[in-house]
Order: sequence, then structure tokens, then C-alpha cells
Amino acid sequence: MIKKIIGIGSALLLAAAGVSAQEQVLNLYSARHYSTDEALYTNFTKATGIKINRVDADDAGILARLKAEGTASPADVILLVDAARLYKGEVDGLFQPVKSKLLDDAIPAQFRAKPTAEGTPWFGFSTRARVIVYDKLKVKRDDVDTYDELADPKNKGKICIRSGSHPYNLSLFGAVTEHLGEQKAEAWLKGVVANLARDPVGGDVDQIKAVGAGECQIAVSNTYYIARLLRSNNPEEKALMERVGIVFPNQNSWGTHVNIAGGAVAKNAKNPANAVKFLEYLAGAEAQNYFANGNNEWPVAKGVKVSNPALRAMSGGEFKSETIPLAAVGANQVKVQQMLDRVGFK
Repeated sequence: MIKKIIGIGSALLLAAAGVSAQEQVLNLYSARHYSTDEALYTNFTKATGIKINRVDADDAGILARLKAEGTASPADVILLVDAARLYKGEVDGLFQPVKSKLLDDAIPAQFRAKPTAEGTPWFGFSTRARVIVYDKLKVKRDDVDTYDELADPKNKGKICIRSGSHPYNLSLFGAVTEHLGEQKAEAWLKGVVANLARDPVGGDVDQIKAVGAGECQIAVSNTYYIARLLRSNNPEEKALMERVGIVFPNQNSWGTHVNIAGGAVAKNAKNPANAVKFLEYLAGAEAQNYFANGNNEWPVAKGVKVSNPALRAMSGGEFKSETIPLAAVGANQVKVQQMLDRVGFK
């Protein structure tokens, strides 16, 4: 009888040890490919003892993988770098709602999913503005201080922009659609296509460099790419940033479009408590400052101040951003893609 009790006790201890070991793991699928994020992961493990196992891919690849893996997926946390993709993951049922007073208090409503009775499906943790860059020698600032003017005939043949179907542009166009309505947004997109200096090619930095090389005079870029160039010690990049001006559009109307990088707990997370801990950690001051100083993104959490000199230099310290919910921007993606097809935006 004594042996039997000892045996049961040993089994329970082993089971408890197994649970404890499981709780010290977090499986992360991340579309953030920034070397500065390594400090985030290391510090989280130091603070909590939770080891992070990471899989890196782009947004679309991560969502496709989650679908393919189904209930067998080991993913606990999903990090994506676009509001529309976060919205798609929510609509496709790939996330589980989170109830966290810390997250609800820290993250403004416009930067998270619409909450349900069960909780909130995803949260934004950093923002990047989509701004206009122009050749100061050839373009007047007043001619590019709104998104509307990207479609104005006065800028015909002057614009460089990456593919219209890239998530950063889809979100910008989704925001414009939310502001203008579908009919006016499509007319605007048609005007932008008519003003292109060349077919869309390359990323945001390529567009800025094209302005410097004289291939075009106006470009559209996310701010963290611009901040990297502003902080560069490369003489060519320094000269480039002296030549170009930066505009935060629509400061006298609805404000500049901002997108987010954000996170969610995977629907089939095996370590959901650890997943919530990680999201709460990303909303804390330490992580928020890493986003700002490491990858030149604006923090989302309330009360966090930016000390990054490149961000301050771009915006003068502050700028007016649009206030529409990013979930609404995501909801416009299908109609935006249809408009792009109709107007021939490659």
C-alpha cells in the first residue's frame, strides 16, 4: 500500500514538472525581421524565465502556415506588421480573443481590434506613418502636403511608389477609402496611376533613392525607412536626405495615415497564459522604447515618450495622425484590391 502511494505521488510530481516545463515555453511566429528585436526576446526570457522559440516569415506566409497547421499548430503568439493582415487573421478565425486589463488600459482603441464579449483578437504595439518624400529642388512642399495631391495633374510624371498591392499601400488606400468613400477613392487611385514616373518597383527605400537619382520627384514611404537613412553614417545616404524633404500629409484635415505592427494569441495556442504575458510585456515601457529607438517606430502604449532624434527630426516632435480604427482599414482591403485592378495600378 505504501509503495502504491509513493508511486502515485511520484507520478503526480512528474506530471507537475511536465506542466511547469511547458509553461516556460513560448512559440512565436513573427513577421518582424528587425535585429533590434533580439533584445526584446532576451529581456522577456530574463524577466520571466520563459524561453522563446521563434519562426520567422512574412505576414502572408504566417497566416497561410497557421491555416495549414490547424489544431496541430504549435504557435502561441503571432506578430504581424500590418493592420490589414491582423484583421485578416481575425476574420479567418486564426486568433483567440484576449482579456487583459493591462492591454486594454495601455493600447488606445484605434490601434486594436474591436473587442467582443470574449475579449480582443489583436493589439497594435508600434506605429509607422506613411508619408511623402519630395525633391526640394524641384517640388514645392505645398504641392505635396496632402495625399489628395498625389492624384493632382500638377504632379503628372513625378511619382515613384512601390506596388499598389503591397500591404503598406493597401492599408494606405484602405484608409483613403474610409475617408473619401469608394467612388472618390477609385478616382483618386486612377489619378495616382496617371502621375507615376515609372511602373512600381522595389521597396520604400528604392523610391526615396529614385527621387535622389532624378528618376522621379515624389515618393511615398513608411517613416521607419526614412529614419534609418537619417541615422545613417553613409555619405551617399546623408547627401540623399539633405536633398529630399519629408511631409506628414493632411495635417489640416484628417491627419497622416499610420499603420501598426501588432500581435495576437494564436487560436490553438498551447501556452496561452505565456502568450498573454508576452503581449503585456510588449505594451510595457521597456519594450515600447525598443520599438522607438531600435526600429524607429512610434510607441503605441499611452504615456510612453519618444527620445529617438530621427523621429523627432522628421515630425518636429509631434504630428496629427488619422483616428479611424485600423480594423476599418482592414475591412476595406477586398474593395481596394478590386479598385486597383480596375484602374490598372500594378
